[in-house]
Amino acid sequence: MLNVSIVIPAWNEAERIADCLLNTIRQTVMPYEIIVVDNRSTDDTCAIVERFMKEHPEAPIKLLHQNAEQGLIPTRNFGLNAATGDVLGRFDADCMIKPDWVEVVAGIFTEDPEAMGATGPVMYYDMPSRHFGLKGDNSIRKRIYRADGGQPLLFGSNMAVRASAWRQIEGEVCRDKSDVMHEDIDLSLHLIGKGLKTVYSPRMIAGMSARRMDTSLGSFLNYMRRFRNTFDAHPQHWRKHKPEILFTAMYPAMHLFYPVWQKVLNTADINPAEAAWINEQMKIAEKQGRELYDETPTDEEYDEKHE
Repeated sequence: MLNVSIVIPAWNEAERIADCLLNTIRQTVMPYEIIVVDNRSTDDTCAIVERFMKEHPEAPIKLLHQNAEQGLIPTRNFGLNAATGDVLGRFDADCMIKPDWVEVVAGIFTEDPEAMGATGPVMYYDMPSRHFGLKGDNSIRKRIYRADGGQPLLFGSNMAVRASAWRQIEGEVCRDKSDVMHEDIDLSLHLIGKGLKTVYSPRMIAGMSARRMDTSLGSFLNYMRRFRNTFDAHPQHWRKHKPEILFTAMYPAMHLFYPVWQKVLNTADINPAEAAWINEQMKIAEKQGRELYDETPTDEEYDEKHE
């Protein structure tokens, strides 16, 4: 099976980076490497990552610094270029991957040699009815998040690229100095433009924050315009559906409800990121505990071995 590197761009992510890293190591299959790329953070992001590395010396975590340029794209590129795995996973520092994410991603690219990019649905861990929301997000993304008649577009909060495919497009992806495009869609269109296959898998699941809904209407609309801006920059590509229309329709209700629900979580002293996959993680821990117990010799077996 192919090995999977994970790349996490980070800028002032002190609030969530430890939870994110904890999810990367509580996996059914340990990632080949976990690369955190700090981009001029002014908070405790780096200190938290360094402390996490000391507390988990067995975890293959690296902390790199991209100080040459401020921005997600150069930071993302820096991390992808530094990664050495067969498959390069990438998500944000506030994302919480499902405990079988690495295993699923490795399987996708192993089972389909033609797959060059993969993506899946997300669960909004800081909203209620998370699993119902996951079903809705899955329905949306697999049906309308596509280009050129059906090629899936990768979603930056839950995506992976075959290393050989990234090498083909690394020098061509848009730098977007004006910061008006969706970098994940841009990367997707460069893959598609090379005739490289992208795939969607409902089993490839990550959790993310719905905090985008807590921004002002003007900021949210500017973010939605990035869809059009990205396709305008790639006129050779086309799309049948415009997901920004649906997301904009959802904004008013989500914008009103999101801060109310955060108060509920705070009052109950619940860390939603930490709780995102806790049941699944407990099952993994129990399984590992049973395996360790089964491997431990009884007193009689120990005595017989050392007679």
